[in-house]
Amino acid sequence: MKRLKGEASEILTALQREHTQVQNDTLDVEVQVETIIKEVAQYGDQALRRYSSQFDHVELTELEVSKDTIEQGYIRVEKEVIDSLKKAKENIISYHEKQKQSNFMDSEKSGVIRGQLVLPLERVGVYVPGGTAAYPSSVLMNVLPAKIAGVKEIIMVTPPTSSGIPDVILAAAKIAGVDRVFQVGGAQAVAALAYGTESISKVDKIVGPGNIYVATAKKQVFGLVGIDMIAGPSEIGILADETANPVYIAADLLSQAEHDVLARAILVTTSERLADQVEKEVYKQLQTLPRRKIAEQSIENKGQIIIVPTIEAMFTVMNEIAPEHLEVQLPDPMSYLHEIKNAGSIFLGAYACEPVGDYFSGTNHVLPTSGTAKFYSPLGVYDFVKYSQVTYYTKEALADAKDAVAILARKEGLEAHARAVDYRFE
Repeated sequence: MKRLKGEASEILTALQREHTQVQNDTLDVEVQVETIIKEVAQYGDQALRRYSSQFDHVELTELEVSKDTIEQGYIRVEKEVIDSLKKAKENIISYHEKQKQSNFMDSEKSGVIRGQLVLPLERVGVYVPGGTAAYPSSVLMNVLPAKIAGVKEIIMVTPPTSSGIPDVILAAAKIAGVDRVFQVGGAQAVAALAYGTESISKVDKIVGPGNIYVATAKKQVFGLVGIDMIAGPSEIGILADETANPVYIAADLLSQAEHDVLARAILVTTSERLADQVEKEVYKQLQTLPRRKIAEQSIENKGQIIIVPTIEAMFTVMNEIAPEHLEVQLPDPMSYLHEIKNAGSIFLGAYACEPVGDYFSGTNHVLPTSGTAKFYSPLGVYDFVKYSQVTYYTKEALADAKDAVAILARKEGLEAHARAVDYRFE
């Protein structure tokens, strides 16, 4: 693991230097994705089949997964897995129900009513990653907040395989209440959701994590449709002092490192002794990990241990990193909540390990990455609604306001705006 040591200001300078390094392959990806989107927009299902053959090595006759196939997949999944998915569903619903917002109307002034309507989106597309692993938890995390918000139709896309969509993904789709499932992945799936094809209906918003091609495609179609966020590789930041357990910390760092070779696992501490213990433990635990090859590459290239002199400096550095997942493994962790300014999901104490949030606690695991927690939020019910403002004025109420409206309109050089008010009183 890379190691940095110094004052907070020195660490921040080093981190900023890393952050601004340009990756040479980004432009190539942008160009490739742009071509894919144009092809799907023009040729629809034909392009989807061609790209599935080219990228996934699967020859598709039917893009949509039938209800019967979904049901059979559900039946084949082990009972304990189904039970765990249903328990997770209960927790996700109980947490996200609290995010619902209500319409409001006020009438503080005579003859004036102002209000806000909270309206669900009509149709949403959910991208569920495939590739190196199956992620049924991502199905629940993306779909259930949309259901709570009242979205009328939820379309799921996920990469095809030669053996079909994994049964556990189909089971999660059934449990979550997905309306339609399509075996299409990559940038081409995002393009299909954004533009619509013969088989796939155009959606209002696309949510869900994916690789750099999926993220780039979401960025390019934004404006035609809404998106949740542009997510990068997974990351975890851990704040700990000499009282923390190095075995726990190493395990938590590896829980993110095994996602992706580009995943970031970062420990910020005041204790050099803990840093040494954690690094030793990370390499010990790596030896028996099934996904060792991925995790080891992540730890070697992206893993960091940062040593600073004070707890205050720990928070200064971590707030600049703005991690997707933040663990606070300090005594009385709740007392430090006010020190946290930027983080996607916060885990307090030695036993609130990050995987609890990934699968079970009910908090969402679709989170801002790569420092975007400074301005993005976790996926929630609020991502699946839009707000419309309401205004009502009587003639008497407008009479009280007309002079001020006309003055401001004319100050901006918009005479027609002013006359729209004046004509009502001639």
